Amino acid sequence: MAIGWLVYDRTRNPFDLGMVGLFQFLPMLVLTFVAGQVADQFDRRQIGLICQIIEAVTMGFVALGVWQGWLPTWGIFAAVAVMGAAAAFERPTMAALLPGIVPMPQLQQAVATSTSVMQTALIIGPAAGGLLYGLGPVVPFLVSGVLFLAASYNVISIPRPEVTTARPPVTFESVFAGVAFIKSKPVMLGTISLDLFAVLLGGATALLPVYARDILHAGPWALGFLRMAPAVGAVAMSLLLARFPLQSKVGIKMLWAVAIFGAATVVFAYSTDIILSIAMLVILGGADTVSVVVRSSLVQLLTPEHMRGRVNAVNSLFIGTSNQLGEFRSGVLAGVIGPVAAVAFGGLGTIAVVLIWARLFPALRKVDTLSG
Repeated sequence: MAIGWLVYDRTRNPFDLGMVGLFQFLPMLVLTFVAGQVADQFDRRQIGLICQIIEAVTMGFVALGVWQGWLPTWGIFAAVAVMGAAAAFERPTMAALLPGIVPMPQLQQAVATSTSVMQTALIIGPAAGGLLYGLGPVVPFLVSGVLFLAASYNVISIPRPEVTTARPPVTFESVFAGVAFIKSKPVMLGTISLDLFAVLLGGATALLPVYARDILHAGPWALGFLRMAPAVGAVAMSLLLARFPLQSKVGIKMLWAVAIFGAATVVFAYSTDIILSIAMLVILGGADTVSVVVRSSLVQLLTPEHMRGRVNAVNSLFIGTSNQLGEFRSGVLAGVIGPVAAVAFGGLGTIAVVLIWARLFPALRKVDTLSG
């Protein structure tokens, strides 16, 4: 939230908001397969620790640069790229760690609970970010750095998983084994690629500073509420799924959820009322969580332990592509046709993707349960 507001406050150019997403995505694109191999070779807790420390130092660098006034816009993009590189290792590593510390029959509930905790942070974060930014542009970056240090301690405090596997030799085939494995599983490929294209087209996060300032005519506090609204919906849905796991017709329910995500995006695009806009973002976040839980559960259930790092690295690349590259897409398109048309186009594209994927991956419609 703070980086988006800082960049747009400096340049007033939606294209630069898209560049933030691009600089997050490029390191992930380059490092994904290396990160997956590393996650399957070394202690995943230690990898998470190193990543969190790098992120803490980077936030401290941004805070110092903003405070002293020597940090240019390209320096912010460079810091974002470092954060993206750390995330390229951290995300698949932590995702691969989860099945080693929970029983498989409880994996869906664990994924839903983990999602609710993360989304709770995404509620508190943007709201706190808006308030802290109001105290000064340095404050949210400084606080973020301190919290990353706290997170690094939490990561290394995770008990070592009991499940251990032999480290396979590093070969060209082993590095890209995650891609081959996903291609061999039509249900997994369909689920991951559906989420990829849906969020790639339908994501409106990068343009929220534009909506807060120029369309809804509000300030940083409004941006904070807009940023946390999808997380509110996500927390509500993830808590619901943790209490009442999906029991049947999982594939069909996921397709409907992604279609609702697209429809809510279209309504948000044309809304000029902040209450309606927030409501659509809440619905959007809840619908997206259904897809997240189904995708994450299927990836973990269908992947053997010794390949989880590499498979989750590819999954993280798809997620990063949809999120960060989606922000780049929306920023660039907004610069050409305007923010409203860009967001509406994305929502309609998401609905079209659902219809196409339902035909391309018939096995996806037939997924009934997420039992191990």
